[in-house]
Parts: sequence; structure tokens; C-alpha cells
Amino acid sequence: MLDPAFVRDHQDEVKRGLKSRGLDADGELESLATLENRRRRLIPELEGLKREQNAAGDEVARAKRQGKDASGIFEANRQRAQQIRQLSIELDQVEQQRSGLLMSLPNLPHASVPIGKSAADNQVVRSWGEPRQFDFEPQAHSDLGPALGILDFERATKMSGARFSVLLGAGARMSRALIDFMLDLHTREHGYTEVAPPFLVNRASLEGTGQLPKFEADLFKIAGDWDLFLIPTAEVPLTNLHRAEIVDGDTLPLKYVAYTPCFRSEAGSYGADVRGLIRQHQFDKVELVKITRPEDSYDELEKLTLNAEEVLKRLGLPFQTVVLSTGDMGPTMAKTYDLEVWLPSQKKYREISSCSNAEGFQARRASIKFKTAGTGKAEFAHTMNGSGLAVGRTLVAILENYQQKDGSVVVPEALRPYMGGMEVIGQ
Repeated sequence: MLDPAFVRDHQDEVKRGLKSRGLDADGELESLATLENRRRRLIPELEGLKREQNAAGDEVARAKRQGKDASGIFEANRQRAQQIRQLSIELDQVEQQRSGLLMSLPNLPHASVPIGKSAADNQVVRSWGEPRQFDFEPQAHSDLGPALGILDFERATKMSGARFSVLLGAGARMSRALIDFMLDLHTREHGYTEVAPPFLVNRASLEGTGQLPKFEADLFKIAGDWDLFLIPTAEVPLTNLHRAEIVDGDTLPLKYVAYTPCFRSEAGSYGADVRGLIRQHQFDKVELVKITRPEDSYDELEKLTLNAEEVLKRLGLPFQTVVLSTGDMGPTMAKTYDLEVWLPSQKKYREISSCSNAEGFQARRASIKFKTAGTGKAEFAHTMNGSGLAVGRTLVAILENYQQKDGSVVVPEALRPYMGGMEVIGQ
């Protein structure tokens, strides 16, 4: 959520930022200004009446002690109490409308984000590794995996429907190896604290990170009386670890990593990605989350992005790092880097991680604050997250980049200790 005081005092800047995202929010901003004016009138009026009511209580006590008739004071109190109730209801309505409008607005892009309309306006920041030159036509992972007996889509469809998969044998083992490898790298070398969070979260948690109310159609909700949802990403429980808390500023940045399955309906998605592991309803991911001071957040975003890049480097997978334009960025984020890994079957780079800074947008929604000893003032923290990495897409990249002419797949050296020394997955 945007800072309501900033929205109030910097209307032109907010309009420019939202328009750079392709959003004309002039109507919403005008409504917010009207509600803000009503709110600023109501609050002092209501507080004044409450002070008068408190003072009247003392006046009644005095009249009783002096044996005077207090009926007039009681009547004035009754009328004032009615006014207080009416104004309180009006203020609550104003606050709800104001909060609803603020919750509907996306984050403002950071000044360094390129302005654009779509992914076509994204900019490559750096690249690593050279795509392999094959002396045969490389196969897609969706053909390689089933041929090796390590990936089964048909049986998954029989059990669960389209866009689910079953990993078997060395495929399942490689998926587990990737999870362990990533967790070890991020905890032992990058200093993150490992967390095993719930895979079900409540509505308040999803509102805190911005998935609700806008993206409810993309979520799987538990049936019945449970107000719980399957997590779309570990970003949700990790960020909400400190919801409605004031953390010690001396402990920042807080750095968390978690492996979880993720569940997304992927409403409206279609095309080639529906086949294979690229876009599934259920997938595994190792997620990185940081909670930082505002002045440190962009340095910490760069470090988080490098942490995710290191996974690809250790696995020997060519990739490029791209900064997203205003037209391609998620609504909760102020800046996003995508890591895109080379897929030989598609002859192009495909997203395998997004590393994003929400600044204070999520912290304000989730009330995540910090206070430094001696300052006496609690401030909203900045939050950021990134995939470190999406396990299924990493498996796709390994199968395709390490495939051999005979249909076998070489296991990257970094994974061999996690796979009992296995060097090749063969038929």
C-alpha cells in the first residue's frame, strides 16, 4: 500500500508514477483526496466531542455533590453521545473507503526502472555463460524426461488433471538434490536463515503481501469454513513472519530462505508453456526474502539478485539478468530483476527467477515496522523477495542444456554430491 500522506502531498508525482505503469488513476486519486479532506474534518470534530463528553462527566459529579439538578447536563450528554456515534460511523466508512482505494493502487516504480508498455521494453543488465552449440537437434524437456522414464505427464493428468506432473527415479532425486543444494548455498554461504513455513495461509497474510484482493482468481482456496489458501509462493509466509510486529532495527536485514511447494491456478495462461514443467498448478521453489531498513534496501536487492545468480553459475547454466520495465512489473513491486536461463529447445532465454523490491508497500499493508534503540520512533521496513530458484524450471534447464545425443543427461558437477555421485541419467 502506498503511503497515504505521500499520496496526499505528492499528487502529481503519484499520477506520473501510475501512468508510467499504463494506469490512469486520476478518478481514484480525486476520490482519495475527497475522502482525506472528510477524514481530516471528522477526526478533530470527533475528538472535540469526546473531550466535551469527558468534561461533562466531571460536571455531573460536581452538580451531584452540590445538590444541583443535573438533568440538563444529562440531556446534553445524551445528544452529544448520539453525535459521537454518528460521527464514528461516518469516520469508519470514510476509513474503509480510503483503505480500499489505497489497497487497489499499485506501487510506484523506482526512478531507475525503464518506462515501457510491455516485456519488449525490458533491458538486459548483464549475461553469464555462452549457450551451448549442439551437433544435433536438442530435444525439449517434455520429450527428454518421459523418454528417460523420469517425468510422467499422462499419469499426473489421470490423478489431478492438466498441468500437473510426476517425477520418477532420477528426476525426483534431482529435484530433491536441487532443493538441498540451493538451501545449503543460501544458508551456509549467503547467510540466510532457513524456515519451514506453513503451506496454508489466511486472508490477512495474502493481503499483506498484495496477492489479495486483486489476484484471488489465481489462488487455490480451501473449501468449507476455512478462510485459508494454498500459498502461491513462500514469499507470503516468510514476509508475514513479522506481520504486525516492531522488530529490533539492530537485527536488520533479516534474511530468510525456504523451500515450499507453490500452488497457482494460472488463470488465463495459455500457449506452449502449458505443455511441460514451465507453467504448472503445483511446483517447487526455494524463495529468498529480506526485511531491511529503507536506506539499505536497494543495496540489499542487488545482493539478493547476485545470490540467485550464483545458483545458475554453480550449475553452469547460461543466463541473463533483465530489469523489467514499468509495463511488465508486478503491481506490488518498485523494481524487479528477472533472471532468464537459456533453453536450447526454444532457442531463447526464459524466466527462472524474479528478484524484486517492494520498498514499504508490503510492510505498510502488513504493518511490519522496526525501531532502533534510542530513537523511540517505529518506521515501516522495506521488504524484498526472489526465487533462488524455481526448482522445476531449473530441472528443465538442466535437462535441456546437459542433454546428450543418445538422449541421456549429464548431471552438473555441483549436484553430484547430492545425487550419490551420479554423473549421467541414462535410459
